[in-house]
Amino acid sequence: MAESMKGLKRTHRCTEISNKNIEETVTVMGWVQKSRNKGGIIFVDLRDRSGILQIIFEEDKCGGDNFAKAERLRSEFVVAVTGKVSRRGGAVNENLATGDIEVIASELTILSESDTPPFPIEENSKTKEEVRLKYRTLDLRRPDLQRNLILRSRVVSTIRNFLAEEGFLEIETPILNKSTPEGARDYLVPSRVHPGSFYALPQSPQIFKQLLMAAGYDRYYQVAKCFRDEDLRADRQPEFTQIDMELSFVDIDDVLDVNERLLARVFKEAIGVEVPLPIERMTWKEAMERFGSDKPDVRFGMELINVTDIVKTCEFVVFKGAVENGGSVRGINVKGQGAMPRKKIDALVEFAKGYGAKGLAYIAIQDDGSMKSSFAKFMKDEEMSALTEALEGEPGDLLLFAADRDKIVYSVLGALRCHLAEQLELVNKEEYRFLWITEFPVFEWSDEEERYTAMHHPFTMPMEEDLELLDTDMGKARAKAYDIVLNGVELGGGSVRIHQHDIQEKMFRLLGISDEAARDRFGFLLTAFQYGVPPHAGLAFGLDRMIMLMTGADSIRDVIAFPKVKDASCLMSNAPDVVDEMQLEELCIKVDIPAKEE
Repeated sequence: MAESMKGLKRTHRCTEISNKNIEETVTVMGWVQKSRNKGGIIFVDLRDRSGILQIIFEEDKCGGDNFAKAERLRSEFVVAVTGKVSRRGGAVNENLATGDIEVIASELTILSESDTPPFPIEENSKTKEEVRLKYRTLDLRRPDLQRNLILRSRVVSTIRNFLAEEGFLEIETPILNKSTPEGARDYLVPSRVHPGSFYALPQSPQIFKQLLMAAGYDRYYQVAKCFRDEDLRADRQPEFTQIDMELSFVDIDDVLDVNERLLARVFKEAIGVEVPLPIERMTWKEAMERFGSDKPDVRFGMELINVTDIVKTCEFVVFKGAVENGGSVRGINVKGQGAMPRKKIDALVEFAKGYGAKGLAYIAIQDDGSMKSSFAKFMKDEEMSALTEALEGEPGDLLLFAADRDKIVYSVLGALRCHLAEQLELVNKEEYRFLWITEFPVFEWSDEEERYTAMHHPFTMPMEEDLELLDTDMGKARAKAYDIVLNGVELGGGSVRIHQHDIQEKMFRLLGISDEAARDRFGFLLTAFQYGVPPHAGLAFGLDRMIMLMTGADSIRDVIAFPKVKDASCLMSNAPDVVDEMQLEELCIKVDIPAKEE
Protein backbone atom coordinates (compact mmCIF):
# COMPACT_ATOMS: atom_id res chain seq x y z
CA MET A 1 0.00 0.00 0.00
CA ALA A 2 1.28 3.46 -0.89
CA GLU A 3 2.40 5.72 1.93
CA SER A 4 2.61 9.51 2.28
CA MET A 5 5.79 11.55 2.41
CA LYS A 6 5.44 11.99 6.20
CA GLY A 7 7.73 15.01 6.19
CA LEU A 8 10.48 13.31 4.18
CA LYS A 9 12.78 15.63 2.23
CA ARG A 10 15.01 14.47 -0.60
CA THR A 11 18.62 15.44 0.05
CA HIS A 12 20.18 14.33 -3.25
CA ARG A 13 19.36 12.99 -6.66
CA CYS A 14 20.84 9.55 -7.25
CA THR A 15 24.03 10.54 -9.03
CA GLU A 16 24.57 13.66 -6.93
CA ILE A 17 25.98 11.28 -4.34
CA SER A 18 29.64 10.28 -4.63
CA ASN A 19 32.45 8.84 -2.51
CA LYS A 20 32.76 12.32 -1.01
CA ASN A 21 29.50 11.59 0.85
CA ILE A 22 30.68 8.34 2.47
CA GLU A 23 29.34 7.97 6.04
CA GLU A 24 26.71 10.68 5.42
CA THR A 25 23.02 9.95 5.92
CA VAL A 26 21.03 10.76 2.79
CA THR A 27 17.45 10.53 1.53
CA VAL A 28 16.90 9.63 -2.11
CA MET A 29 13.69 9.14 -4.06
CA GLY A 30 12.91 7.54 -7.39
CA TRP A 31 11.78 4.45 -9.27
CA VAL A 32 12.91 0.88 -8.70
CA GLN A 33 14.84 -0.21 -11.78
CA LYS A 34 15.23 -3.75 -10.47
CA SER A 35 15.32 -5.63 -7.17
CA ARG A 36 17.34 -8.75 -6.32
CA ASN A 37 16.62 -10.71 -3.14
CA LYS A 38 19.69 -12.74 -2.14
CA GLY A 39 18.20 -14.05 1.11
CA GLY A 40 18.76 -11.77 4.08
CA ILE A 41 19.99 -9.00 1.81
CA ILE A 42 18.14 -7.18 -0.95
CA PHE A 43 19.85 -5.19 -3.69
CA VAL A 44 17.77 -2.44 -5.32
CA ASP A 45 18.79 -0.26 -8.25
CA LEU A 46 17.07 3.08 -7.70
CA ARG A 47 16.61 5.35 -10.74
CA ASP A 48 15.78 9.00 -11.15
CA ARG A 49 16.45 11.39 -14.02
CA SER A 50 20.11 11.71 -12.99
CA GLY A 51 20.91 7.99 -13.14
CA ILE A 52 21.08 4.87 -10.95
CA LEU A 53 22.17 4.30 -7.35
CA GLN A 54 22.48 0.91 -5.62
CA ILE A 55 20.56 0.52 -2.35
CA ILE A 56 21.26 -2.30 0.13
CA PHE A 57 18.57 -3.57 2.52
CA GLU A 58 19.89 -5.72 5.40
CA GLU A 59 17.31 -6.91 7.92
CA ASP A 60 19.46 -6.23 10.98
CA LYS A 61 20.23 -2.66 9.81
CA CYS A 62 16.88 -1.47 8.44
CA GLY A 63 14.50 -3.30 10.76
CA GLY A 64 11.94 -6.00 10.12
CA ASP A 65 9.16 -3.71 8.85
CA ASN A 66 11.42 -1.94 6.35
CA PHE A 67 12.90 -5.26 5.19
CA ALA A 68 9.41 -6.72 4.72
CA LYS A 69 8.49 -3.72 2.57
CA ALA A 70 11.72 -4.11 0.58
CA GLU A 71 10.75 -7.71 -0.20
CA ARG A 72 7.62 -6.39 -1.95
CA LEU A 73 9.51 -4.03 -4.29
CA ARG A 74 9.01 -4.51 -8.01
CA SER A 75 10.06 -2.57 -11.12
CA GLU A 76 8.69 0.98 -11.28
CA PHE A 77 7.60 1.19 -7.63
CA VAL A 78 8.21 4.77 -6.44
CA VAL A 79 10.10 4.86 -3.15
CA ALA A 80 11.93 7.08 -0.70
CA VAL A 81 15.01 5.62 1.00
CA THR A 82 17.01 6.99 3.90
CA GLY A 83 20.37 5.45 4.63
CA LYS A 84 24.11 5.84 5.02
CA VAL A 85 26.48 6.18 2.06
CA SER A 86 29.11 3.45 2.02
CA ARG A 87 31.92 2.30 -0.22
CA ARG A 88 30.60 -0.51 -2.41
CA GLY A 89 31.27 -3.91 -0.87
CA GLY A 90 31.39 -5.84 -4.13
CA ALA A 91 33.09 -5.09 -7.42
CA VAL A 92 33.01 -1.52 -8.67
CA ASN A 93 30.56 -1.00 -11.58
CA GLU A 94 32.49 1.08 -14.10
CA ASN A 95 29.31 1.64 -16.14
CA LEU A 96 27.61 3.68 -13.41
CA ALA A 97 28.49 7.16 -12.18
CA THR A 98 27.78 5.81 -8.67
CA GLY A 99 29.51 2.48 -9.35
CA ASP A 100 31.91 2.73 -6.38
CA ILE A 101 29.32 3.47 -3.68
CA GLU A 102 26.01 2.21 -2.30
CA VAL A 103 23.49 3.33 0.30
CA ILE A 104 22.85 1.06 3.30
CA ALA A 105 19.14 1.66 3.91
CA SER A 106 17.71 2.38 7.33
CA GLU A 107 14.20 3.42 6.29
CA LEU A 108 11.99 2.68 3.26
CA THR A 109 8.77 4.42 2.26
CA ILE A 110 6.76 3.05 -0.66
CA LEU A 111 5.22 6.16 -2.22
CA SER A 112 3.49 4.40 -5.11
CA GLU A 113 3.13 0.87 -6.43
CA SER A 114 3.21 -0.11 -10.10
CA ASP A 115 1.62 -2.67 -12.35
CA THR A 116 4.01 -4.72 -14.46
CA PRO A 117 5.15 -2.34 -17.23
CA PRO A 118 4.31 -3.37 -20.84
CA PHE A 119 8.02 -3.15 -21.73
CA PRO A 120 11.33 -2.87 -19.85
CA ILE A 121 12.51 0.64 -18.96
CA GLU A 122 15.93 0.42 -20.56
CA GLU A 123 18.20 2.23 -22.99
CA ASN A 124 18.03 1.50 -26.72
CA SER A 125 14.70 -0.25 -26.30
CA LYS A 126 13.86 -2.92 -28.86
CA THR A 127 10.13 -2.51 -28.16
CA LYS A 128 8.11 -1.37 -31.18
CA GLU A 129 7.81 2.40 -31.36
CA GLU A 130 4.00 2.21 -31.59
CA VAL A 131 3.86 0.49 -28.19
CA ARG A 132 6.33 2.89 -26.63
CA LEU A 133 4.44 5.92 -27.93
CA LYS A 134 1.15 4.55 -26.57
CA TYR A 135 2.78 4.35 -23.14
CA ARG A 136 4.89 7.47 -23.67
CA THR A 137 5.09 8.30 -19.96
CA LEU A 138 6.90 5.02 -19.39
CA ASP A 139 9.00 5.50 -22.52
CA LEU A 140 10.12 8.91 -21.23
CA ARG A 141 11.56 7.22 -18.15
CA ARG A 142 14.22 5.57 -20.33
CA PRO A 143 17.66 7.08 -19.60
CA ASP A 144 18.47 7.81 -23.26
CA LEU A 145 15.26 9.80 -23.81
CA GLN A 146 15.76 11.60 -20.52
CA ARG A 147 19.27 12.61 -21.59
CA ASN A 148 17.83 13.94 -24.85
CA LEU A 149 15.26 16.13 -23.11
CA ILE A 150 17.74 17.30 -20.48
CA LEU A 151 20.10 18.32 -23.30
CA ARG A 152 17.22 20.10 -25.03
CA SER A 153 16.55 22.12 -21.89
CA ARG A 154 20.24 22.97 -21.55
CA VAL A 155 20.43 24.10 -25.19
CA VAL A 156 17.42 26.40 -24.83
CA SER A 157 18.87 27.93 -21.66
CA THR A 158 22.19 28.55 -23.43
CA ILE A 159 20.41 30.17 -26.40
CA ARG A 160 18.36 32.42 -24.12
CA ASN A 161 21.46 33.52 -22.19
CA PHE A 162 23.45 34.22 -25.37
CA LEU A 163 20.70 36.22 -27.07
CA ALA A 164 20.05 38.26 -23.92
CA GLU A 165 23.77 39.13 -23.84
CA GLU A 166 23.48 40.23 -27.50
CA GLY A 167 20.64 42.65 -26.74
CA PHE A 168 17.71 40.54 -27.92
CA LEU A 169 14.30 40.80 -26.27
CA GLU A 170 12.16 37.69 -25.80
CA ILE A 171 8.67 38.60 -27.01
CA GLU A 172 5.76 36.21 -27.57
CA THR A 173 3.66 36.52 -30.71
CA PRO A 174 0.04 35.32 -31.11
CA ILE A 175 -0.93 31.69 -31.56
CA LEU A 176 -4.41 32.51 -32.90
CA ASN A 177 -3.77 34.30 -36.21
CA LYS A 178 -5.37 35.23 -39.50
CA SER A 179 -4.95 32.56 -42.18
CA THR A 180 -2.60 33.69 -44.96
CA PRO A 181 -2.28 30.54 -47.12
CA GLU A 182 1.29 30.37 -48.41
CA GLY A 183 3.15 27.08 -48.69
CA ALA A 184 1.93 24.40 -46.26
CA ARG A 185 -1.68 24.09 -45.16
CA ASP A 186 -2.81 25.93 -42.02
CA TYR A 187 -4.36 24.32 -38.98
CA LEU A 188 -7.66 26.15 -38.53
CA VAL A 189 -9.43 26.95 -35.25
CA PRO A 190 -13.15 27.87 -35.38
CA SER A 191 -14.37 30.93 -33.52
CA ARG A 192 -17.46 30.59 -31.32
CA VAL A 193 -17.89 34.37 -31.02
CA HIS A 194 -17.57 34.92 -34.77
CA PRO A 195 -19.59 32.06 -36.34
CA GLY A 196 -18.20 30.89 -39.65
CA SER A 197 -14.82 32.55 -39.05
CA PHE A 198 -11.57 30.79 -38.25
CA TYR A 199 -8.21 31.49 -36.70
CA ALA A 200 -5.09 29.82 -38.07
CA LEU A 201 -2.29 28.44 -35.94
CA PRO A 202 1.04 30.04 -36.95
CA GLN A 203 3.28 28.30 -39.47
CA SER A 204 5.90 30.77 -38.24
CA PRO A 205 5.89 34.14 -36.47
CA GLN A 206 7.12 35.77 -39.72
CA ILE A 207 4.70 38.69 -40.08
CA PHE A 208 4.56 39.50 -36.38
CA LYS A 209 8.31 39.60 -35.96
CA GLN A 210 8.52 42.02 -38.88
CA LEU A 211 5.86 44.12 -37.16
CA LEU A 212 8.02 44.15 -34.03
CA MET A 213 10.86 45.59 -36.10
CA ALA A 214 8.49 48.25 -37.44
CA ALA A 215 7.53 48.93 -33.83
CA GLY A 216 11.14 49.67 -32.91
CA TYR A 217 12.09 46.67 -30.78
CA ASP A 218 15.36 46.28 -32.69
CA ARG A 219 16.27 42.70 -31.73
CA TYR A 220 13.60 40.09 -31.03
CA TYR A 221 13.69 36.36 -30.37
CA GLN A 222 11.24 33.69 -29.33
CA VAL A 223 11.20 29.97 -28.61
CA ALA A 224 8.18 29.64 -30.86
CA LYS A 225 5.67 26.85 -31.33
CA CYS A 226 4.71 26.50 -35.02
CA PHE A 227 2.16 24.36 -36.80
CA ARG A 228 1.97 22.99 -40.35
CA ASP A 229 -0.61 20.59 -41.72
CA GLU A 230 1.71 18.66 -44.01
CA ASP A 231 2.89 15.11 -44.63
CA LEU A 232 5.32 13.93 -41.96
CA ARG A 233 8.87 12.54 -42.17
CA ALA A 234 11.48 11.48 -39.63
CA ASP A 235 12.50 15.13 -39.14
CA ARG A 236 9.04 16.71 -39.43
CA GLN A 237 6.09 17.08 -37.03
CA PRO A 238 2.73 18.89 -37.29
CA GLU A 239 3.79 21.03 -34.32
CA PHE A 240 7.42 21.95 -33.88
CA THR A 241 9.64 24.48 -32.13
CA GLN A 242 11.68 27.25 -33.73
CA ILE A 243 14.34 29.50 -32.28
CA ASP A 244 13.06 32.56 -34.09
CA MET A 245 14.79 35.93 -34.34
CA GLU A 246 14.71 39.24 -36.18
CA LEU A 247 17.18 42.16 -36.20
CA SER A 248 16.89 45.77 -37.37
CA PHE A 249 19.48 47.94 -39.17
CA VAL A 250 21.44 44.90 -40.37
CA ASP A 251 22.47 43.11 -43.54
CA ILE A 252 23.42 39.49 -44.31
CA ASP A 253 26.84 39.51 -42.63
CA ASP A 254 25.41 40.83 -39.36
CA VAL A 255 22.83 38.04 -39.13
CA LEU A 256 25.32 35.34 -40.05
CA ASP A 257 27.89 36.63 -37.55
CA VAL A 258 25.57 36.57 -34.52
CA ASN A 259 24.23 33.14 -35.44
CA GLU A 260 27.67 31.65 -35.98
CA ARG A 261 28.69 32.77 -32.52
CA LEU A 262 25.40 31.43 -31.13
CA LEU A 263 26.00 28.00 -32.69
CA ALA A 264 29.58 27.93 -31.44
CA ARG A 265 28.43 28.70 -27.88
CA VAL A 266 25.60 26.17 -27.91
CA PHE A 267 27.61 23.26 -29.33
CA LYS A 268 30.55 23.96 -27.02
CA GLU A 269 28.53 24.27 -23.82
CA ALA A 270 25.97 21.55 -24.57
CA ILE A 271 28.05 18.74 -26.09
CA GLY A 272 31.65 19.96 -26.01
CA VAL A 273 31.99 20.34 -29.80
CA GLU A 274 34.14 23.17 -31.16
CA VAL A 275 32.60 24.91 -34.20
CA PRO A 276 35.37 26.53 -36.27
CA LEU A 277 34.47 30.10 -37.23
CA PRO A 278 33.75 31.58 -39.65
CA ILE A 279 31.46 28.88 -41.03
CA GLU A 280 32.06 28.06 -44.69
CA ARG A 281 29.73 29.75 -47.20
CA MET A 282 28.58 28.33 -50.52
CA THR A 283 26.19 29.80 -53.05
CA TRP A 284 23.02 27.93 -53.93
CA LYS A 285 24.25 27.55 -57.51
CA GLU A 286 27.55 25.98 -56.43
CA ALA A 287 25.81 23.66 -53.98
CA MET A 288 23.42 22.38 -56.63
CA GLU A 289 26.14 21.89 -59.24
CA ARG A 290 28.58 20.16 -56.87
CA PHE A 291 26.22 18.21 -54.62
CA GLY A 292 22.78 18.25 -56.30
CA SER A 293 21.23 19.66 -53.12
CA ASP A 294 20.69 23.00 -51.39
CA LYS A 295 21.44 21.22 -48.09
CA PRO A 296 24.55 19.25 -49.02
CA ASP A 297 26.35 16.86 -46.73
CA VAL A 298 30.00 17.86 -47.23
CA ARG A 299 31.48 15.22 -44.91
CA PHE A 300 32.33 13.09 -47.95
CA GLY A 301 33.10 13.62 -51.64
CA MET A 302 31.33 11.91 -54.54
CA GLU A 303 30.59 15.31 -56.09
CA LEU A 304 28.56 15.75 -59.28
CA ILE A 305 30.47 16.31 -62.53
CA ASN A 306 28.80 17.97 -65.52
CA VAL A 307 29.60 15.97 -68.68
CA THR A 308 26.99 17.59 -70.94
CA ASP A 309 29.58 19.04 -73.33
CA ILE A 310 31.24 15.64 -73.72
CA VAL A 311 28.06 13.79 -74.71
CA LYS A 312 26.03 16.48 -76.49
CA THR A 313 26.83 15.02 -79.93
CA CYS A 314 26.90 11.34 -78.95
CA GLU A 315 24.53 8.72 -80.36
CA PHE A 316 23.20 7.51 -77.00
CA VAL A 317 19.59 8.68 -77.25
CA VAL A 318 19.13 9.12 -73.47
CA PHE A 319 22.05 11.55 -73.21
CA LYS A 320 21.36 13.22 -76.55
CA GLY A 321 17.66 13.73 -75.83
CA ALA A 322 18.30 15.26 -72.41
CA VAL A 323 20.72 17.81 -73.90
CA GLU A 324 18.41 18.65 -76.81
CA ASN A 325 15.56 19.31 -74.36
CA GLY A 326 17.65 21.84 -72.44
CA GLY A 327 18.69 19.43 -69.69
CA SER A 328 22.07 18.08 -68.69
CA VAL A 329 24.05 14.91 -68.13
CA ARG A 330 25.98 14.59 -64.87
CA GLY A 331 27.76 11.81 -63.06
CA ILE A 332 29.32 10.72 -59.78
CA ASN A 333 32.30 8.48 -59.12
CA VAL A 334 31.69 5.78 -56.51
CA LYS A 335 35.31 4.99 -55.66
CA GLY A 336 36.27 1.36 -55.32
CA GLN A 337 32.87 -0.06 -56.31
CA GLY A 338 33.62 -1.18 -59.86
CA ALA A 339 32.93 -4.79 -58.88
CA MET A 340 29.47 -4.01 -57.48
CA PRO A 341 27.12 -6.87 -58.45
CA ARG A 342 24.54 -6.13 -61.13
CA LYS A 343 21.74 -6.82 -58.64
CA LYS A 344 22.96 -3.96 -56.43
CA ILE A 345 23.33 -1.63 -59.43
CA ASP A 346 19.74 -2.47 -60.41
CA ALA A 347 18.66 -1.55 -56.86
CA LEU A 348 20.38 1.84 -57.30
CA VAL A 349 18.44 2.33 -60.54
CA GLU A 350 15.17 1.69 -58.70
CA PHE A 351 16.26 4.12 -55.97
CA ALA A 352 16.95 6.78 -58.62
CA LYS A 353 13.52 6.25 -60.17
CA GLY A 354 12.00 7.21 -56.83
CA TYR A 355 13.50 10.68 -57.35
CA GLY A 356 12.18 11.13 -60.86
CA ALA A 357 14.86 9.43 -62.96
CA LYS A 358 13.90 7.28 -65.92
CA GLY A 359 17.01 5.20 -65.22
CA LEU A 360 20.74 5.35 -64.50
CA ALA A 361 23.63 4.80 -66.91
CA TYR A 362 26.84 3.29 -65.54
CA ILE A 363 30.43 2.45 -66.31
CA ALA A 364 32.10 -0.16 -64.08
CA ILE A 365 35.87 0.06 -64.47
CA GLN A 366 37.41 -3.33 -63.75
CA ASP A 367 40.69 -3.81 -61.92
CA ASP A 368 42.43 -4.52 -65.23
CA GLY A 369 41.14 -1.25 -66.72
CA SER A 370 38.46 -2.82 -68.93
CA MET A 371 34.92 -1.47 -68.73
CA LYS A 372 31.44 -2.86 -68.26
CA SER A 373 28.81 -0.36 -69.28
CA SER A 374 25.09 -0.09 -69.90
CA PHE A 375 25.57 2.26 -72.86
CA ALA A 376 29.12 1.78 -74.29
CA LYS A 377 27.81 0.31 -77.56
CA PHE A 378 26.25 3.70 -78.41
CA MET A 379 29.43 5.64 -77.70
CA LYS A 380 32.73 6.23 -79.44
CA ASP A 381 35.89 5.08 -77.67
CA GLU A 382 37.10 8.66 -77.30
CA GLU A 383 33.78 9.67 -75.73
CA MET A 384 34.01 6.87 -73.18
CA SER A 385 37.60 7.85 -72.40
CA ALA A 386 36.55 11.49 -71.99
CA LEU A 387 33.76 10.49 -69.58
CA THR A 388 36.04 8.42 -67.37
CA GLU A 389 38.67 11.14 -67.42
CA ALA A 390 36.12 13.84 -66.47
CA LEU A 391 35.04 11.77 -63.45
CA GLU A 392 38.66 10.83 -62.62
CA GLY A 393 37.73 7.19 -63.04
CA GLU A 394 40.37 4.62 -62.09
CA PRO A 395 40.44 0.83 -62.10
CA GLY A 396 37.94 -0.39 -59.51
CA ASP A 397 35.59 2.64 -59.74
CA LEU A 398 31.88 2.74 -60.55
CA LEU A 399 30.66 5.77 -62.54
CA LEU A 400 26.93 6.58 -62.43
CA PHE A 401 25.19 9.03 -64.78
CA ALA A 402 21.78 10.75 -64.81
CA ALA A 403 20.35 12.61 -67.81
CA ASP A 404 17.23 14.80 -67.68
CA ARG A 405 16.17 18.31 -66.77
CA ASP A 406 18.61 19.88 -64.30
CA LYS A 407 16.04 19.78 -61.49
CA ILE A 408 15.64 16.00 -61.81
CA VAL A 409 19.36 15.31 -62.34
CA TYR A 410 20.22 17.27 -59.20
CA SER A 411 17.50 15.53 -57.19
CA VAL A 412 18.55 12.05 -58.35
CA LEU A 413 22.31 12.35 -57.94
CA GLY A 414 22.02 14.45 -54.77
CA ALA A 415 19.96 11.73 -53.10
CA LEU A 416 22.02 8.92 -54.61
CA ARG A 417 25.36 10.17 -53.26
CA CYS A 418 23.92 10.35 -49.73
CA HIS A 419 22.32 6.91 -50.09
CA LEU A 420 25.61 5.40 -51.23
CA ALA A 421 27.60 7.16 -48.52
CA GLU A 422 25.30 5.63 -45.91
CA GLN A 423 25.50 2.17 -47.50
CA LEU A 424 29.29 2.28 -47.85
CA GLU A 425 29.79 3.86 -44.40
CA LEU A 426 31.65 6.86 -45.79
CA VAL A 427 30.21 9.27 -43.22
CA ASN A 428 32.05 10.12 -40.01
CA LYS A 429 29.20 10.16 -37.48
CA GLU A 430 31.33 12.08 -34.99
CA GLU A 431 31.89 15.02 -37.37
CA TYR A 432 29.80 18.20 -37.39
CA ARG A 433 30.12 20.11 -40.68
CA PHE A 434 28.27 23.41 -40.81
CA LEU A 435 27.69 25.28 -44.05
CA TRP A 436 25.90 28.48 -45.03
CA ILE A 437 24.02 28.30 -48.33
CA THR A 438 23.54 31.79 -49.80
CA GLU A 439 22.19 33.54 -52.89
CA PHE A 440 19.10 31.39 -53.35
CA PRO A 441 16.90 32.19 -56.34
CA VAL A 442 14.13 34.64 -55.48
CA PHE A 443 11.66 32.55 -57.49
CA GLU A 444 11.28 28.92 -58.45
CA TRP A 445 9.17 27.55 -61.27
CA SER A 446 6.14 25.46 -60.28
CA ASP A 447 5.24 22.83 -62.87
CA GLU A 448 1.89 22.29 -61.14
CA GLU A 449 0.87 25.95 -61.19
CA GLU A 450 2.80 26.80 -64.36
CA ARG A 451 4.13 30.00 -62.85
CA TYR A 452 6.93 31.31 -60.68
CA THR A 453 6.43 31.08 -56.91
CA ALA A 454 8.51 32.53 -54.07
CA MET A 455 11.30 30.11 -53.10
CA HIS A 456 11.12 31.37 -49.52
CA HIS A 457 8.31 33.90 -49.01
CA PRO A 458 7.14 37.12 -50.70
CA PHE A 459 8.96 39.35 -48.19
CA THR A 460 12.48 38.21 -49.16
CA MET A 461 14.69 40.97 -50.55
CA PRO A 462 16.38 40.36 -53.94
CA MET A 463 20.07 41.17 -54.17
CA GLU A 464 20.41 44.83 -55.14
CA GLU A 465 22.47 44.04 -58.24
CA ASP A 466 19.67 41.72 -59.46
CA LEU A 467 16.74 44.13 -59.06
CA GLU A 468 16.76 44.87 -62.82
CA LEU A 469 16.29 41.15 -63.51
CA LEU A 470 12.83 41.32 -61.94
CA ASP A 471 11.72 43.10 -65.12
CA THR A 472 13.81 41.18 -67.65
CA ASP A 473 14.57 37.62 -66.42
CA MET A 474 12.99 37.05 -63.02
CA GLY A 475 14.07 33.39 -62.87
CA LYS A 476 17.72 34.46 -62.59
CA ALA A 477 17.23 36.94 -59.74
CA ARG A 478 19.07 35.98 -56.55
CA ALA A 479 17.72 36.57 -53.05
CA LYS A 480 19.39 37.89 -49.93
CA ALA A 481 18.46 34.58 -48.35
CA TYR A 482 20.56 32.09 -46.40
CA ASP A 483 20.21 28.63 -44.87
CA ILE A 484 22.40 27.04 -42.25
CA VAL A 485 23.05 23.35 -43.01
CA LEU A 486 24.54 20.74 -40.69
CA ASN A 487 25.58 17.33 -42.00
CA GLY A 488 23.15 17.48 -44.89
CA VAL A 489 20.20 18.69 -42.81
CA GLU A 490 18.71 22.17 -43.08
CA LEU A 491 19.05 23.49 -39.54
CA GLY A 492 17.53 26.89 -40.18
CA GLY A 493 17.12 29.68 -42.64
CA GLY A 494 16.22 33.29 -43.12
CA SER A 495 16.64 36.36 -45.26
CA VAL A 496 16.92 40.09 -45.46
CA ARG A 497 13.35 41.41 -45.73
CA ILE A 498 11.90 43.91 -48.16
CA HIS A 499 11.20 47.20 -46.42
CA GLN A 500 10.64 49.40 -49.51
CA HIS A 501 7.06 49.87 -50.77
CA ASP A 502 7.87 49.80 -54.48
CA ILE A 503 9.88 46.57 -54.30
CA GLN A 504 7.25 44.85 -52.16
CA GLU A 505 4.47 45.86 -54.56
CA LYS A 506 6.50 44.57 -57.51
CA MET A 507 7.14 41.29 -55.70
CA PHE A 508 3.42 40.75 -55.11
CA ARG A 509 2.69 41.59 -58.74
CA LEU A 510 5.31 39.13 -60.04
CA LEU A 511 3.86 36.40 -57.82
CA GLY A 512 0.38 37.04 -59.22
CA ILE A 513 -0.91 38.53 -55.97
CA SER A 514 -3.24 41.42 -56.78
CA ASP A 515 -3.34 44.61 -54.74
CA GLU A 516 -6.69 43.50 -53.36
CA ALA A 517 -5.39 40.04 -52.44
CA ALA A 518 -2.26 41.53 -50.84
CA ARG A 519 -4.40 43.86 -48.75
CA ASP A 520 -6.68 41.01 -47.73
CA ARG A 521 -3.82 38.70 -46.70
CA PHE A 522 -1.16 41.08 -45.43
CA GLY A 523 -3.00 44.40 -44.98
CA PHE A 524 -1.99 44.91 -41.35
CA LEU A 525 1.69 44.45 -42.27
CA LEU A 526 1.50 46.77 -45.28
CA THR A 527 -0.30 49.41 -43.21
CA ALA A 528 2.39 49.25 -40.52
CA PHE A 529 5.06 49.66 -43.19
CA GLN A 530 3.51 52.98 -44.28
CA TYR A 531 4.77 54.62 -41.07
CA GLY A 532 8.52 54.10 -41.26
CA VAL A 533 10.12 50.66 -41.14
CA PRO A 534 13.84 49.97 -40.65
CA PRO A 535 15.88 47.62 -42.82
CA HIS A 536 15.61 44.26 -41.09
CA ALA A 537 16.51 40.59 -41.45
CA GLY A 538 16.01 37.40 -39.54
CA LEU A 539 16.52 33.70 -39.18
CA ALA A 540 14.84 30.72 -37.50
CA PHE A 541 16.45 27.47 -36.32
CA GLY A 542 14.52 24.23 -36.06
CA LEU A 543 15.16 23.34 -32.41
CA ASP A 544 13.92 19.77 -32.77
CA ARG A 545 16.27 19.08 -35.69
CA MET A 546 19.17 20.68 -33.84
CA ILE A 547 18.70 18.42 -30.82
CA MET A 548 18.22 15.38 -33.09
CA LEU A 549 21.60 16.04 -34.71
CA MET A 550 23.31 16.77 -31.39
CA THR A 551 22.11 13.51 -29.85
CA GLY A 552 22.51 11.36 -32.96
CA ALA A 553 18.84 10.35 -32.75
CA ASP A 554 17.24 8.83 -35.83
CA SER A 555 14.03 10.86 -35.52
CA ILE A 556 12.86 14.09 -33.93
CA ARG A 557 10.28 11.97 -32.12
CA ASP A 558 13.16 10.95 -29.83
CA VAL A 559 13.82 14.56 -28.78
CA ILE A 560 10.21 15.75 -28.32
CA ALA A 561 8.40 14.84 -25.10
CA PHE A 562 5.03 13.99 -26.65
CA PRO A 563 5.35 13.62 -30.45
CA LYS A 564 2.84 12.69 -33.12
CA VAL A 565 3.19 9.78 -35.54
CA LYS A 566 3.10 9.90 -39.35
CA ASP A 567 -0.64 10.46 -39.61
CA ALA A 568 -0.33 13.42 -37.17
CA SER A 569 -2.06 11.50 -34.37
CA CYS A 570 -0.98 10.98 -30.77
CA LEU A 571 -1.04 7.30 -29.83
CA MET A 572 -1.03 8.12 -26.12
CA SER A 573 -3.95 10.59 -25.91
CA ASN A 574 -5.75 9.41 -29.07
CA ALA A 575 -5.78 12.94 -30.50
CA PRO A 576 -7.33 14.04 -32.78
CA ASP A 577 -10.71 12.69 -31.71
CA VAL A 578 -14.40 13.35 -32.27
CA VAL A 579 -16.00 16.02 -30.08
CA ASP A 580 -19.39 16.40 -28.47
CA GLU A 581 -22.21 17.41 -30.82
CA MET A 582 -23.04 20.34 -28.54
CA GLN A 583 -19.54 21.76 -29.03
CA LEU A 584 -20.00 21.63 -32.79
CA GLU A 585 -23.38 23.35 -32.54
CA GLU A 586 -21.85 26.18 -30.49
CA LEU A 587 -19.27 26.65 -33.23
CA CYS A 588 -21.86 26.45 -36.03
CA ILE A 589 -20.00 23.50 -37.53
CA LYS A 590 -21.55 20.54 -39.29
CA VAL A 591 -19.30 17.56 -40.01
CA ASP A 592 -19.86 15.84 -43.34
CA ILE A 593 -17.30 13.05 -43.75
CA PRO A 594 -17.18 11.55 -47.27
CA ALA A 595 -17.99 7.87 -47.41
CA LYS A 596 -14.93 5.67 -47.90
CA GLU A 597 -14.66 3.98 -51.28
CA GLU A 598 -14.76 0.20 -51.28
